[in-house]
Amino acid sequence: MHAFYLPPENWKEPFTLTGQEAHHLSKVLRMKQGENILLLDGQGREGTFQITEIHRQHVILKLLSSLTHPRPHSGLILAAGWGKAARRGWILEKAVEFEASGLWFWQAERSQFPVPDDIRQQWQAQLVAGAKQCHNPWLPELRTISGGVSELIAIAQTIEHKQVLVESGYQAQAFLSMDYLAQPGLTLCVVGPEGGFAPGEVDAFQKAGFETFTMGTRILRWESAALMALGLHWWGRQMSSAS
Repeated sequence: MHAFYLPPENWKEPFTLTGQEAHHLSKVLRMKQGENILLLDGQGREGTFQITEIHRQHVILKLLSSLTHPRPHSGLILAAGWGKAARRGWILEKAVEFEASGLWFWQAERSQFPVPDDIRQQWQAQLVAGAKQCHNPWLPELRTISGGVSELIAIAQTIEHKQVLVESGYQAQAFLSMDYLAQPGLTLCVVGPEGGFAPGEVDAFQKAGFETFTMGTRILRWESAALMALGLHWWGRQMSSAS
């Protein structure tokens, strides 16, 4: 069944698709009145709907059934050091597929460009596209943090588990495994930018109570470390649910 996105604030009668979602349904997929679709709101809610009217600018839907998924018992927020645009779209896609609770881009000392203060519309669109493809009912929270390591630490104060993935040149407390990531509650996992962490940043994280973990002796690209963290958490959560 084809999936579409309806923002939470629009999840009400009359259920109506507009903009790109309506265009994709009617002009690209060429769906017809009477066909059924799946709607996601990105906040755990999904529903099966029947197309009742197709207009030039919007589509009217009839609710057939709906359910709200409970929030997962374990969530991972990935904080990635800001860098060049290459692979950013890819990590947005993977964050949705591996059911991340959040994706934060933060201004590291070795970031090559300033992180924007606003959330780019195209980033949100990429998350929505990924959610529709894999039918994930939860969209990760997108955030940009321009104030460097100090602002990231301040924002993270209420998060239960805080971790930073360090390169082999820094002393780590343990090797990262899914046991550390799939813990109940929220886990913040910080990776550096393409140039790695500055020594003062690692010191600041440690003084703030962050655990330091390594992924081995190899030098990993930031997106490789990020993907491993996402995958380990996802796998750990699947194993926990199956037991």
